This record gives sequence, C-alpha cells and structure tokens, in this order.
Amino acid sequence: MMKEQHELYENARHRIKQKKRLYLHFIVFLVGSVFLIILNKFLNIWEQFDWFVWAILIWLFFFILHVINVYVTNKFMNKEWERKQTEKLVLKQELKIAKLEKEIAQEIKLKAESEQYASEVKNKEELPKKTKNE
Repeated sequence: MMKEQHELYENARHRIKQKKRLYLHFIVFLVGSVFLIILNKFLNIWEQFDWFVWAILIWLFFFILHVINVYVTNKFMNKEWERKQTEKLVLKQELKIAKLEKEIAQEIKLKAESEQYASEVKNKEELPKKTKNE
C-alpha cells in the first residue's frame, strides 16, 4: 500500500515537472519570438529578409512537439503502459528461453541416444573379431 502511494506521488510529481517545463518553454518562446522580431525589424539585422518568421515557425514546431509529448504521448504511454510493455517483453523472452531449453534438452537426448547406438554397434562389430581371434 505504501509503495503504491509513493509511486502515485512520484508520477504526480513527474507530471507537474513536465507541465512546468512546458509552461516555461512557452514563456521563453514568447520572449524569444519578440526578441527575434526586434532583431530583424528594429535593429535591422539582415533586414532584407524576414528571417524571424522562419525562426519563429521552426521554434513553434518544436513547441508543438513538446505539447504533444506532454499532453498526448505521456497520457497514453505512462508508467502503467511501460510496466505492461516490460511484462509483455519479459514473458516473450521467457517463452523463447523455455523453447531453447526444450530444444537443447531434445538435442542432448538425441546425442546420448546416438552415442549409445554407436557404442552398441561398435560392441557388435568387436564381438565377431574376438570370436575369430579365439
């Protein structure tokens, strides 16, 4: 019970940190966009092009990716999803290991049988040689 509460608390803390970073990213995006416009239009840096539009659009694209990551992706791919995926992969690996162990056991059995058969054949071949020698 205590472990579950701690895990819930940690998940909530993690989500709050994600949202806080997103809001900070938004504020930096707004301030940075204004700064880029000032550089281009008022300080006349590369004034022949409206390059600030492209810079802001690229930055907006990354901000949208950040929003999708926080509100869409992490909502579906949270700790519970990670746990289920891990369990699924562990089960798959355990099945593969069991199959390989079964194959190895079968090969060992076949090898033992073939060695036994080879020794029986060898013994049968040696019997006529012993009788001829005697």
